[in-house]
Amino acid sequence: MKLFDSVIKAALKEDIGTGDVTTRFFVPLGTRFHGEMKAKDGGIVCGLGVAKRVFELAAPGSRVTIVKKEGARIKKGDVLMTIAGPASILTAERTALNFLQHMSGVATRAALFSSVIKNSRTKIYDTRKTLPGLRAIEKYAVLCGGARNHRMGLYDMAMIKDNHVAFAGNSAEVLGRRIAAMRASKPGLKIELEVDTLAQLKAFLPLGADVIMLDNMTYAAMKTAIALIRSYKGRKPEIEISGGVDLKKAARYSKLGADRISVGSITSGAKPLDISLEVKTT
Repeated sequence: MKLFDSVIKAALKEDIGTGDVTTRFFVPLGTRFHGEMKAKDGGIVCGLGVAKRVFELAAPGSRVTIVKKEGARIKKGDVLMTIAGPASILTAERTALNFLQHMSGVATRAALFSSVIKNSRTKIYDTRKTLPGLRAIEKYAVLCGGARNHRMGLYDMAMIKDNHVAFAGNSAEVLGRRIAAMRASKPGLKIELEVDTLAQLKAFLPLGADVIMLDNMTYAAMKTAIALIRSYKGRKPEIEISGGVDLKKAARYSKLGADRISVGSITSGAKPLDISLEVKTT
């Protein structure tokens, strides 16, 4: 799990600083420990490789055995991994748990939203509502939970939102010119266009966006909008539903048959899964 080394090293530096003074003064030199990470909640486990990497970096010489498969459904009392090694296991403990608890919480929430979808066409997507510096970690956890990733950042996909539309004077002609210029400059870049009224949809549909986002529209309006897009004779974009989507709304909206439902709270509203590390001296 060296993919996330920069994030892990930053977290360890933040926590350890100039050294773990408590372990240094209260644990005799040469003491060896063994322990088990156990689930105290049920859910989807994610971040086992990250936690293992924390121990590799902060507790050299420790032996970590991962017991559960990444992305597996776990229940209270399940052993997730075992650790054996020097006193620096105690130094690595909190950082390892922080990653594992948070990532498992995100994966569990992603799985929960995915479980309420009523048809095979519609997929749950995350958003950019992530903790600064932890986006790659959180989006990985979303995948572990069975949902999908939206764009990683502002660079890998264009999203023309209400403010961009307003700066174009709400003009389909102006938007069309700017979209054409973007395609010429960035060939292959996916373009998403947000609409919040049926009038906007009718005006903007011919502009050839790859994804049309129906933002904060009523259920009836979304139903009409999806029918309009699916019956359109030109290039048909993917359809995304967005805006304050909770579990109840996700279940209901999925009946409309859109391609995507984006949910910011998968990451921003995830509660860490309760996981503990119990250690003993050998």
